Amino acid sequence: MTGPSVRRIAGEDAERAAPAITPDEKAAAVQRMFGAVAPRYDLLNHLLSLNIDRRWRRFTVTRLLARCNAAGRVLDACAGTLDLARELAGRPAFTGHVIACDFALPMLEKGRPKTRTLGIGIACADALRLPLADASVDGAMVGFGVRNLASLDAGLQEFARVLKPGAPLVILDFTTPPRQPMRAAYLFYFRRVLPLIGRAISGHASAYRYLPESVLDFPEPAELALRMNAAGFSDVRWTRLSAGIVAVHDGVRQAPGSAGAGDSASAG
Repeated sequence: MTGPSVRRIAGEDAERAAPAITPDEKAAAVQRMFGAVAPRYDLLNHLLSLNIDRRWRRFTVTRLLARCNAAGRVLDACAGTLDLARELAGRPAFTGHVIACDFALPMLEKGRPKTRTLGIGIACADALRLPLADASVDGAMVGFGVRNLASLDAGLQEFARVLKPGAPLVILDFTTPPRQPMRAAYLFYFRRVLPLIGRAISGHASAYRYLPESVLDFPEPAELALRMNAAGFSDVRWTRLSAGIVAVHDGVRQAPGSAGAGDSASAG
């Protein structure tokens, strides 16, 4: 995300001469934004994605379980309204425990009723400062969250810190379709149509201007994979879904100091 995008979220002047925003200011602005849109967040997710977001989450959880100890502890970071946590906890093959963290308390409160029968642990916590010990979880997943971190690289390093060696990290997030005419149609929808619908339903105009801006500022899949490598993940791969609207990345935490850490990245 860029400084000007966050200044618009916070309702500040986004003139070119404005001072650069700090990571803490950026985090606070994003936190306020998600708190404000929480009441309509689920409705807008399903509406704006034509309900395809459910399929994306299913794919993400399946990718996680292919590499994860299904009886272990799994972190859902930037958990939002807990749809991804619920998808994992509801899988018959998963017998472990989900720890869902998000720094926007209204989002967690909105999602809590969905998970009452699933035994999901919930914590209001910043993904850059997780309340977890080193090497204490068997897997981690992030759905539409790393794009909003005040520091992407610091977030990836924090996920690496809490994961056990060999444990997977799976990231689901938006990207831009690589081929025409899908790319042009997608950009028109994201820039012109989505903000109008989001504003009409949520009453929060800047939040749905921020979404396309943050996606366009976010690293392309190959670059994100390389940054996962640099943070200590190996065997990183990614898969584009729905003609490239989203991408799912996964990699495994290398043991600190091991040879070959962060040595691969490939498209799935």
